[in-house]
Amino acid sequence: MHTPTIRNVTILTALVTAALISGCGSKSDATAAASKADASKPDAAKTADAAKPAAPPAAAPKPGLPVKAEAVQILKVQDDVSAVGSLLAEESVIIRPEIDGRIVGLHFQEGQAVTAGTRLVTIDSTEYEAQTAAQRADLKTEEQRLVRTKELFEQKFISKDALDVQVGNVARLKAHVDEAESRTAKTVIRAPFSGILGLRQVSPGAYVKAGSDIVRLENVSSIKVDFRIPENYLSKIRPNQEIAVKLDAYPGEAFTGRVYAVEPVVDERTRTIAMRARIPNKGFKLKPGMFVRVAVTLDSRPNAVIVPEQAIWPQGKDSFVYRVVDGKAALTKVEIGNRSPGSVEILKGLAANDVVITDGQMKLKDGAAVSVIVPPPAAPAAATGPAAKS
Repeated sequence: MHTPTIRNVTILTALVTAALISGCGSKSDATAAASKADASKPDAAKTADAAKPAAPPAAAPKPGLPVKAEAVQILKVQDDVSAVGSLLAEESVIIRPEIDGRIVGLHFQEGQAVTAGTRLVTIDSTEYEAQTAAQRADLKTEEQRLVRTKELFEQKFISKDALDVQVGNVARLKAHVDEAESRTAKTVIRAPFSGILGLRQVSPGAYVKAGSDIVRLENVSSIKVDFRIPENYLSKIRPNQEIAVKLDAYPGEAFTGRVYAVEPVVDERTRTIAMRARIPNKGFKLKPGMFVRVAVTLDSRPNAVIVPEQAIWPQGKDSFVYRVVDGKAALTKVEIGNRSPGSVEILKGLAANDVVITDGQMKLKDGAAVSVIVPPPAAPAAATGPAAKS
């Protein structure tokens, strides 16, 4: 390389280096000058700078979807089967005479309460008493003949067969006397049990035949109810089951009783089984023959989980609910039990402390954030009285 060329390169390098040093110095001087200018600003300018708005904060999290929710309830639930039936008296009989005769006395009032053994009707017994007396006279004669027959037999004047014949005659006449006395006793009719008499069908002096209706006697201190249920509930039937009875005559009032007898066979035509229960009849409100609606308690669960009906979210053949868990909706499969108006029993899937969504499920999906709407407090009742007026 030639010497002039080397000299020119050297000069060019020196010029570039000088320019760079000059630029750095200018920048340092500008920074220092800005610092001096800021320090020299008056207090008012500094205050104005401080009053400038700060940078906006980070965006707040998006609120969850508004929903309504309710806590599950723990209640007693019963499995019932409904039926219809009729009421019967605890004991019921129509008073009828067993013999023919003329009524000479009616010793009761219609609707009267009587006790067992009370005399109700008297039939003319003159003829029957005469027949009894004749049988007794014949018996006395045959008994005296038997005494003489025994004496003759002991003296060996008659055979053993003759003695046996006389013994048989006495026994036969005793039976006739018993028959006559029994027929005479039937001229007085007494109450077979305690109860209330109905309306009489005869008048004093009337001639009645055996079996004629005179008056009805009913024991209604307790009432029986007969009803039938389908045979498919047979496995759940047991003695002493509780029943609830409702009557159109007493709307809004329920009567309770217990099953005490079950028919041992199933009706082949209706495929039902007959049951009979007993109900206490306080105040004698229940009358035999009344139509009733019966609910038989087949099972009882004292701690059943109950949710509102609108909380159920059906999907195909399965049922689900949305639970509120840490502010999020959790889709939960459940098994449904009994249904009643407005509520559903949950057999599996929920616990006592769960909260289920009852409104707003259309917009939800599993895991979505939710915001439970708190219902407004009830409005206070308007004040009344002198204080409110003043």
